Amino acid sequence: MSEDVADHAAVTALLGREPQARFDVVVRRAATGAPMVIRNAPLLDDGTPMPTRYWLVDPELSLAIARLEAEGGVRVAEASVDPDALAAAHAAYASERDRALDPGYVGPRPSGGVGGTARGVKCLHAHFANWLAGRDDPVGQWVASRVEAPDVIREW
Repeated sequence: MSEDVADHAAVTALLGREPQARFDVVVRRAATGAPMVIRNAPLLDDGTPMPTRYWLVDPELSLAIARLEAEGGVRVAEASVDPDALAAAHAAYASERDRALDPGYVGPRPSGGVGGTARGVKCLHAHFANWLAGRDDPVGQWVASRVEAPDVIREW
């Protein structure tokens, strides 16, 4: 994972704190280049497992999705998507995150799929970030049909 100084400063400002793990910016707003989604290392800097691989850092989209969640969106999304497609998204997410660990690593590992959950839906933000990063995620796609996302640039 490679962080550049400007991305580190921008993500720190968006989070309102210093990031606790190495990350790459993988999705940016096309119009401004501002970070929208980061891809986290599977372990925090202190070695704690980090289950959330893709993190939505865009404040406008985060607010829109928080409103969707407040209206019962997690429950509705879970009921609206194919459970097999959702299970496949969780499995693919966990597999990709686990492959990012050093093959010789021994210690606590992140668990679960999207947002750290093995089944169902826990966080619309995590699913949407996964989808924005170009992953097949039926919940992320469901969210995308309900929020207005700007044009994006994927960086990988």
